[in-house]
Amino acid sequence: MTSRLPISPQVFAIFSALIAEKIGIHYEAGDRELLGDKVSVRAIEAGFDSLLDYYYFLRYDPAGAAEIDALVEALVVSETYFFRELPQLEVAIAELVAPRVAAGGRPRIWSAACATGEEPLTIAMLLAERGLLDKVEIVASDVSARALARARGGVYGPRSIRSNAPPPPFAGRWLQVAPDRVTVSAELQRAIDWRRINLLDAADVASLGQFDVIACRNVLIYFHDNTARWVVSNLSGALAAGGVLLVGVSESLLRLGTALSCEERGGVFMYRKTER
Repeated sequence: MTSRLPISPQVFAIFSALIAEKIGIHYEAGDRELLGDKVSVRAIEAGFDSLLDYYYFLRYDPAGAAEIDALVEALVVSETYFFRELPQLEVAIAELVAPRVAAGGRPRIWSAACATGEEPLTIAMLLAERGLLDKVEIVASDVSARALARARGGVYGPRSIRSNAPPPPFAGRWLQVAPDRVTVSAELQRAIDWRRINLLDAADVASLGQFDVIACRNVLIYFHDNTARWVVSNLSGALAAGGVLLVGVSESLLRLGTALSCEERGGVFMYRKTER
């Protein structure tokens, strides 16, 4: 059987629409061959020799839902690493989370679309260094079951640490770094509630409750603006009054017309839900 199935512009259009509907990832017309390569691999593994037949199976067959989950695993981007855009997390914890703990609260932090988990584990380290790990609830979620399995395992490859985000001095207390792997402290692993959540599913998001800090960083860049607006609306609904949403340093919500107010604190930007 061939290792590459042809994808016409028409088949690309229906597949890209299906993928955007299910998980929000947006493919431009110029991505047709890239998407065709990725979908072909999964279609052939599932026993199909036509992408159109595979599409009809996904869309209309009762067994299609399970196969869509398998296709999602082939498509999602799990690119992340420890200490990525660290100042933003440091400021959120110092200026929002720590004061709420000091006032007697138990803040909640959600790392949305956490991929393989390096971001929430970085958050856990920052909290642990302040003696706050047992005083804050951390939820981490992703749409990929495979990525979450890696996150729960707590063992990473060497690329989980990058030269552009060097580990801070305290990292050695929580990470065992060997040439071929990075192993995370069991204490950090136990502190995180790992969930499988689709950010497009409003009921999924609402089931988590409300949070003081939501980090959804370097995720919206994969969505069309209309999808990004929907996701931001879902995330905004999950923010407690006065809570903040963190997005990637190269991302902005201003073009999306969000009701959240953008503010600069400690040299980083965040979006706050107005208290009322």
